Amino acid sequence: MRFCFLASCFISAAVLGSCAKILGWGITLWAIEEPAIPSGTVMPVYIKSNINQVWVAGVPEAYRNGEPGFGKIEIPLSKLELVGSKNAAQKRAEDFSPLALLYGETAQDGLPIRVEPDNSARRSYRLRRGEVIKILEEIAGSPPISASGEPLPGVWYKVLTENGSVGYCFSYRLRLFEHPGGPFAPSQAAAAAAAKEEPEADPELDRVLSKDWHPESYGAMTAAGKIDLAALTRRWRFSPGQDAGTAHIYVPEANLTFPYTAIRREGPRLWRFEGSSLHMRLRSDTVLEAQFTEEGGALRMLVFVTLPFSVDDLIVQETARQETLFQHIYGLGPSFNSVHYGTLVFTPDGRFSWAGADFPVPSGSAESNEKSGRVNMGFFLDPPLAAWYDGAFSLSIENTGMEDTGAELHFLYILDNQGLRLEYAPPASLDGLTVSRQAESPVVIYFFKAERPPVF
Repeated sequence: MRFCFLASCFISAAVLGSCAKILGWGITLWAIEEPAIPSGTVMPVYIKSNINQVWVAGVPEAYRNGEPGFGKIEIPLSKLELVGSKNAAQKRAEDFSPLALLYGETAQDGLPIRVEPDNSARRSYRLRRGEVIKILEEIAGSPPISASGEPLPGVWYKVLTENGSVGYCFSYRLRLFEHPGGPFAPSQAAAAAAAKEEPEADPELDRVLSKDWHPESYGAMTAAGKIDLAALTRRWRFSPGQDAGTAHIYVPEANLTFPYTAIRREGPRLWRFEGSSLHMRLRSDTVLEAQFTEEGGALRMLVFVTLPFSVDDLIVQETARQETLFQHIYGLGPSFNSVHYGTLVFTPDGRFSWAGADFPVPSGSAESNEKSGRVNMGFFLDPPLAAWYDGAFSLSIENTGMEDTGAELHFLYILDNQGLRLEYAPPASLDGLTVSRQAESPVVIYFFKAERPPVF
């Protein structure tokens, strides 16, 4: 940008009077083209015009190029930082000096500037490919994650755009260079000129990019109210990757990456990731298709959804539900006795031990009648069974070195004041995590609370 070079303070006697008085001292945040003044230069400031959105600052003698008088220029408000005293401005310039000449040129259309140094933070500005930005400060933050699960190389910068926007940008898709002032090099000048044009608005794309997209199965779990903690993880998702210019599809069977240079609209609710085979189409406000070509040339489509709660919140809610159910059982016991089936003991950390009698249901080895392991409360009941039973759980056997290590036995259960009633649910009784039917000839076991032995 060219700044007006002022031979005198102009306009009126009042303004002339104000020019003689220094408002304070500041430093340039963006290089000045004419005269060629680098960013980080200390300058006296005479006027702040909120109407014209400029400072009137004095040109240091080293940059006057033989111009007579005090030489003053107008600088946009965003491109000069008013510090205060001359000493304070010199100290600020000294602190800024490692980054004073450093700029970045974007290698990707749509690279976001965010309100915080985190790729999940709200986007405040969308950069055009080739746009020049000023590096203001290196900031600690959370880097975007690569397809391998490792953080992408790069750092977060606090940056300033040509039009005055300030925010945070990750450096992975920036080409960094130094500029000493004066006109930018031809390619940089073209980028800076392009930056003055507002990026084409696409509010619908902005909404898509602002949401978290998870596998379609997550939506089914949430709608049914049956959360599978073993399957629910933040890792499985579709990530447009606008901070790094690489889209990712993380699914259990594969991690797929799609480097791109821009996201272009191709039709109603349809976008193409330029430079890759990836397209995305919005079926509805909460359902998104990702379509791409596999290595063999086959076309593949995956469906992702947004959720009413974050995955972390769902995990917390389901964990709390399971913990509440377990505490009901543990609180009634924690030790239960059966005349025929021994002693079943629960521990506060969600484990069990069962000893003192032959195991009443198939569990593998018959070498020992003592089993121990972990209790899993993550099961659900079909409505007809829910009317009769309090819930269902599994006992995962972990006896080291035994044949039945890893066996998982499922039970329906009922709690009453006397104890715990278990009914064995064979694998055929389950549809996923839901116990949908009883066994044809159910094995029923009743355990009395240990402190209240049975009375015959």
